[in-house]
Amino acid sequence: MQENYGRDLDLNLLRVFVVVADAGSVTKAAARLYLTQPAVSAALRRLTDAVAAPLFVKHGRGLVLSGQGQRLLAVARPALQALVDATLATPPFDPATSDRILRLGLSDVAEIWLLPPLLRMLEHSARNMRVIAVPVHFRTVDEALRDRRVDIAIAVADEMPASVHRAPLFAGGFVCLYDPRHAKLPKRLTEREYFARDHVIVSYNHDLRGLIEDIFGKQRRVRCSLSSFAHVADIVDGSALLATVPTSVATHALRVRPHLRTTKLPLDLTGGTGLEMLWPSATHDDPACRFVRDEIQAIAKRVTLQRPK
Repeated sequence: MQENYGRDLDLNLLRVFVVVADAGSVTKAAARLYLTQPAVSAALRRLTDAVAAPLFVKHGRGLVLSGQGQRLLAVARPALQALVDATLATPPFDPATSDRILRLGLSDVAEIWLLPPLLRMLEHSARNMRVIAVPVHFRTVDEALRDRRVDIAIAVADEMPASVHRAPLFAGGFVCLYDPRHAKLPKRLTEREYFARDHVIVSYNHDLRGLIEDIFGKQRRVRCSLSSFAHVADIVDGSALLATVPTSVATHALRVRPHLRTTKLPLDLTGGTGLEMLWPSATHDDPACRFVRDEIQAIAKRVTLQRPK
């Protein structure tokens, strides 16, 4: 039987067999299965060959089970029903017992405000769930989602394929972060003053060009170029450097370093910089992913990300 199963037996044959046993007729079974009578007869022959024993015997104008057929039906019917139930049932999800590992694609901005509260939530509600943080940014998030390297992404994103779901988290916007003990700025920062100062920037190209250079075509006096926003505040603190950062980064920096200050930029960087949560259609109905997505949105609502005063 095991050799035959590996060679030519499939579950459709068992389904046909059960329906024929219930109907007592190939013709009636064909109608219930929406198949032709020859197709049903062919399926029965294949199953009979596989088990090497007759499954039905003729009885008048109908069919009745043979001894081998009765034994097979007793096993096949509950097994098929269990498969149907498992296929149609919504799998239960309990975060308290789930051991899922989720891969989160996080921009450097998202790592700063999201990971600490998310991990605290998991420690409290889903102790066995684990997170792998994968760095992404606006140039790589599309590929990361398309190749299923991440289950959920938090990033600034441009156009996305229709297979990617997206939900806004925060409006865009940038401010200038500085240390007033070392950088004395006027109440209203002018463009001339801004470009006359030394800057620490974030460049995803790993060069001296950041967002200002790419959008406005104007080069700042760059003293230091970093690959992420994670440690910009550390460098600004105690220096005369200016840093152009998202409002979320600035808000977090002021919580940790209340002696730092922010001021409005002399350039408009509000458009197209909103942070979004993105996920592929393949994980849309995944209960574990849905659980984490809901928590991310709840965290985003709790975090104050208004422009610092």
